[in-house]
Formats: sequence, C-alpha cells, structure tokens
Amino acid sequence: MITKPSHVPERLALLDSSAADPFLTEGLLKGEQVHAGIDLAKVVELLPEDDARWWVEPIRSLVEDAMFEFRQDRTRADAWLAPRLHATLRLTRREAADKRLWNHLSLAVAPDYVVWRHLSEPTAKKPERSVPAERFRGPADRQCFSRLWWAAELFRNGADYEPVEAACRNQDLIHSVLKKEIIDHRPTAQAVVRLLKNGLVTTGREVDGLSVAINAAGATLIYDILAPDQLRDPVHLRDWIAEAESAPPVERYELPKGPDEDPVPEESVVALTDYFAELFETAPVRGRKSGD
Repeated sequence: MITKPSHVPERLALLDSSAADPFLTEGLLKGEQVHAGIDLAKVVELLPEDDARWWVEPIRSLVEDAMFEFRQDRTRADAWLAPRLHATLRLTRREAADKRLWNHLSLAVAPDYVVWRHLSEPTAKKPERSVPAERFRGPADRQCFSRLWWAAELFRNGADYEPVEAACRNQDLIHSVLKKEIIDHRPTAQAVVRLLKNGLVTTGREVDGLSVAINAAGATLIYDILAPDQLRDPVHLRDWIAEAESAPPVERYELPKGPDEDPVPEESVVALTDYFAELFETAPVRGRKSGD
C-alpha cells in the first residue's frame, strides 16, 4: 500500500480539476505509487493564512488514526470519520460546495487514505485492483472526503452527530440519498435514519427503493407542511466556525459536538417516519415479491 506524499502541505488550498488530472496517474489509481507532492504545490490557489481551519495536521492525524483503527474493515471508517471530519473542518455550505478544496485534500493531503479506503478488491472480471478517479475528484456523493462531510452536514441533528454514525454505516444510503435534494429537509433526514435504526429498512435495495419513493412523493407533497422544521439561526454556525481557532482536537472515542443549533422537532420526525413507513410498503424494491 502506498504511503503519504513525501511533501505534504501545511495548509489546505484550492486545486482545479484540470490541474489535478496530471497527478491522477496510473500508479496512483492502482495503489502502487503516489506523487512526491512538490509539483502539485505549484498549481494550487492558497487560502487565507489567518484562518486556522486550513491547517492540515488535524486532518492528517484523523485519517492516520482511521487507517490504523479500521485496518480490518475499511468501510467502518466512514461512520467514525464523517462526524470528526465535519467537526474538524468547520465549513459553510458554500465553502463545502467548492470541489477544489476536496481535490486538494484528496490529492495533496491524504491520497494514501483515498487509496486505502477505496482500492477495489480483485474479482474474476476485474483482477487488477484500482481506485475510481471520482474518489479523488468527483461529485459530492462520490468523492472520498466530500461525501463524508456532506453526510455529516445533512444527517446531524443540530449539535448531535449520532444520526450521522447510523447513516454512514449504510453505504447505499450515502450513494442514494445524498443525490436527492429532498434530504436537505432536516425532518426527512432524521426520519430516514429512524427507519434504519428500527430495522424497517436494511438492505441496499431497500434503501434505494425508499429513496425513490420519498423523492417521488416529495414532488406532490410538501414535507414542510406535513413535518415543519424550525428556522436555523445562522449565528450558531458562525460562532462554531469562529471557535475553530481555539477548539481542541476532536475526541477519538466520543462523538464531537456540532453547531449549537436546535434539534429537529420530534413530532415532525415521528410524523415523517410513520409516513415513510407507509410509503415503503409499496416502494419499488428490486427482488421483493408481492405481499412481502
């Protein structure tokens, strides 16, 4: 397995996708060789030096701990890393929507983690192991680190990251639901997690079927009316971001705390959980027989 680049930058930066392409070498995608890092540092756009959020060391420490702790089961690292990455890299949604930040994180700071987490296992049809390029610079629901940050952002319940852990234990949920705009409705996100936790929805096919049903119903039913949410005060997020300079490293064995926002109204979560359970009874789940 490859190691980290010999030159790891001290601070995060912005890396255009076109500038990133030359570093997505065959050796890197096969998990055999990583770039040195020096040439990559020449093509980035630097971020403000007075912002403590861009220091790389806390992120490097997290990914190295994840690789050690979950070396026997790489997929379990997602549920552990997602809330801690979000609480360490305190971003606004506009900042998180900038793919250039994630390009730099995956290629300059932690390409060894991307390979460790997403290097495929050999099969009869594809005997050569490889990492899809989209894990380094791809859409938000596929890129190695952005998918975890957005999962934490959309599934946290105010300051509580516990629902994020539950959501990230199901790979299909991240792949299916993060692409649906409806998940930005906080009661919807919490209701989906509630269905996972109570065991009604378990398999990947069931998650995909539920996601399709929720999205289709959302076209004709306004979830805000059925399950209203509280308006979020942006002051809490701004304060949380401002505290990044003095915040200690996130705990490894306890969940961190997110922005001090009000949780989702419980009555709204209950209402949508019951409604989605009814939707799921007729959801298009592949392989499910009529009457199951």
